[in-house]
Amino acid sequence: MILFGSIVNACLIIIGALLGRFLSNIPEQMKETVMYGIGLAVAAIGIQMTFESTQILIVIISIVIGAIIGEWMNLDDKINGLGKWIEKKLPSKKEGPGIAQGFVTATLIFVVGSMAIIGAIDSGLRNDHDVLIMKGIIDGFTSVILSSTLGIGVMIAAVPVFLYQGLITIFSTQISRFVPDELLQFFISEMTATGGLMIVGIGLNLIGITKIRVANLIPGIAVVAVIVSVVHFLF
Repeated sequence: MILFGSIVNACLIIIGALLGRFLSNIPEQMKETVMYGIGLAVAAIGIQMTFESTQILIVIISIVIGAIIGEWMNLDDKINGLGKWIEKKLPSKKEGPGIAQGFVTATLIFVVGSMAIIGAIDSGLRNDHDVLIMKGIIDGFTSVILSSTLGIGVMIAAVPVFLYQGLITIFSTQISRFVPDELLQFFISEMTATGGLMIVGIGLNLIGITKIRVANLIPGIAVVAVIVSVVHFLF
């Protein structure tokens, strides 16, 4: 079953989020310190991802153009609106930052990154689910920590993660037929670096230093694909 890896990944996120709820009754001061710790760790992960780039100018251009497109489309408000709509539909007590923030933050963290793409392609082409299972374990532990401070909205992030990785898995055969391996590797490195900057933004938001509308930067991933394709075929 080619979607086995994506299913395991989504299930581990759900399990981790549920386990994290048992840690939610910690003192507020401790919860605040834990939140800052999570923010620092997330920012550090993002910085590490940024070093994957071999052409940092591509990352900068992609972020800038992506931000313009994202602001024009108002993606951040729309995604947060989806989270708030889910929050209204689910019976839950008002806890911490609410379901919307947990959903948006966790979705961005779990979706942005090279493991999601590489793992999904491996599942589709070779029926090898090792990368996605490893990612699922990492995401599961991360969701334990996130849900302990951001709430049960983290669990709902399993849905977009499954859809995103599942679609890549299903279409991976077509990707391999039309996209040269060299171009794919080029895209993955620059996409990882661009996503890393978004992760840094999430970390800074969790700490409370900034209020970056990170979701409005998401079109930058599509811009990366366009730029690396042009660079690959022209140069």
